[in-house]
Amino acid sequence: MEDCLFCKIIKGEIPSTKVYEDEYVYAFKDIEPVAPIHILVVPKKHISSLNEIKEDDEVLIGKIHMAIVKIAKELGIDKDGYRVINNCGKNAGQTVLHLHFHLIAGVNMGEKLI
Repeated sequence: MEDCLFCKIIKGEIPSTKVYEDEYVYAFKDIEPVAPIHILVVPKKHISSLNEIKEDDEVLIGKIHMAIVKIAKELGIDKDGYRVINNCGKNAGQTVLHLHFHLIAGVNMGEKLI
């Protein structure tokens, strides 16, 4: 999708603070963080939401989760813990129609929902 905000970020048309990149995944700092560490992890392939993944996206979804593990280790948050969130659809709070995962850490979230 040409006008997708995250597609433009991935292409470098909109600046971002990159945290991680490989062949399949791009990760960058959220511009409106809800915690000291708040990173958006997105596939380079445009997929509107979790509801839009296909069977042939299985490997890609695995690559996204492996990227999250790598990022957590690089940031040193793998020991204390972190939260991974995917908002799917308007009522869940998805505001950008490009599949993405929020990696959130740096604060004790306990029972707190974000």
